[in-house]
Amino acid sequence: MATERLAMHHLKEILRQKLVLRRSHRKVAKAVGVSVGLVSGIMSRATVLQLVAEDVDALDEAELEERFYGQRAAKRASRPLPDPAEMHVELKRAGVTLQLLHLEYLERHPDGYRYTTYCDAYRAWLAKRSPTMRQTHIAGDKMFVDYSGKRPRIVDRVTGEVTEVELYVAVLGASNYTYAEATFTQRVPDFVASTVRAISFFGGATRAIVPDQLKSAVTRSCRYEPGVQRSFAELGRHYRTTVLPARPRSPRDKAKVEVGVQIVQRWVLAKIRNHVFHTLGELNARIRELVVDLNARIMRLYKMSRTELFSRIERQALSPLPTDAFEYAEWKKVRLNVDYHVAFDDHFYSAPHTLSQEELWVRATTTSIEIFHRSLRVGSYARSYVKFEHTTTPAHMPDAHQKHAEWTPTRILGWARTVGPMTSALAEAILAERRHPEHGYRSCLGLLRLAKRYDNERVEAACALALTVSARSYRHVESILKNGFDRAPALDTESGTSTGFVHENVRGSDYYH
Repeated sequence: MATERLAMHHLKEILRQKLVLRRSHRKVAKAVGVSVGLVSGIMSRATVLQLVAEDVDALDEAELEERFYGQRAAKRASRPLPDPAEMHVELKRAGVTLQLLHLEYLERHPDGYRYTTYCDAYRAWLAKRSPTMRQTHIAGDKMFVDYSGKRPRIVDRVTGEVTEVELYVAVLGASNYTYAEATFTQRVPDFVASTVRAISFFGGATRAIVPDQLKSAVTRSCRYEPGVQRSFAELGRHYRTTVLPARPRSPRDKAKVEVGVQIVQRWVLAKIRNHVFHTLGELNARIRELVVDLNARIMRLYKMSRTELFSRIERQALSPLPTDAFEYAEWKKVRLNVDYHVAFDDHFYSAPHTLSQEELWVRATTTSIEIFHRSLRVGSYARSYVKFEHTTTPAHMPDAHQKHAEWTPTRILGWARTVGPMTSALAEAILAERRHPEHGYRSCLGLLRLAKRYDNERVEAACALALTVSARSYRHVESILKNGFDRAPALDTESGTSTGFVHENVRGSDYYH
């Protein structure tokens, strides 16, 4: 018998040419590309096994191999074979390698296959699978997210209007554990909220979240440095993970979720195709039930369900959830106007006036507004929903504006009362007469300057005289003090007579002499 183990197709061709065609050893050796001695040895073995021409066509390659090399095949079959599916599951665990698995295999089976044969058995099994599924996903490493192209529907109970909604799908890389839900849109708030609920469903976060090139996740599509949407990036920071968008036009980067979407379409959407849902809540309640069934189905490859595989290898590999809940925040790029305010949702918030015309970022939650300049927070406010009003921090204003803003009607009237009741009455009249109180600030501040130049008694007397003649401005009081009319005899209110009429345009008899 020949010592060299031939490929079965070569062995079968040699037997065919010798037993059927009756060719010489030399011609057969030349035709097959082997030595004459090898042909001689094979025919000697065939004679011992009593092989005839009819056996060449009757036996397939496996039967021929067992017939020709029966003793060696029996010896090899006595060794325990490695389980490639089990090896594939174990390789998903962090740090597990083929070399480690082989050492553990030899501990259980000392007479088992050597390392090269052990690895070849796994690679041969792997090669039979779909070429797009060659990636090995480590437990707890990646969560893949995407939307289904096929969408469920809800029907208005009153009008019968049909609305198509979005179907969000998230899949864990190692265990294929799947989450799905329906949302009205794919916009950022819905997308972020769905991802938060998916992470909560899994009970922990993976080291990376892999979205497709969704506009809700990626602001700049790039193979090497994609721009991640800021609200979604903030979610990643909160859960101590990273956002790793799939590369454009690279379907293998997202093959896991694409298969997951197809499975959800098959085992969720297909099952509800004839059902009518009137609200998003009704639809999601049914989807949750079907997702539980989907995760409980046995997978052919692993011979176990997604739920079992998740519990076995991936649950403990996820990072724990933060103690505080994630709060969605909307980010908006703005430019600081010349009035040192930025607009968000039709309300205006101040930022330092030195940043005028600079690009800033507004971070808005339902309760707060934060303004950032190059990652440094420069403003923080309670969010206001009053349209076209201003929320201003005095420190953000220029010095001249700050001094003006320090004066309020309450403060002005408080000062006026320290001078006297007539001054207070005139200040109240000035503020009440203007369409907006701020329009009267200048007149009232003018009265303050007059009190510094003249004593309080004279200002009080001048204000009383101005009130008597219905004069409602700083200029009237200044004219009275400048011309000394505050020292003139007061108006006799009982007789209705006076020594003279006081007005800034009345010059008096001395003017003409």
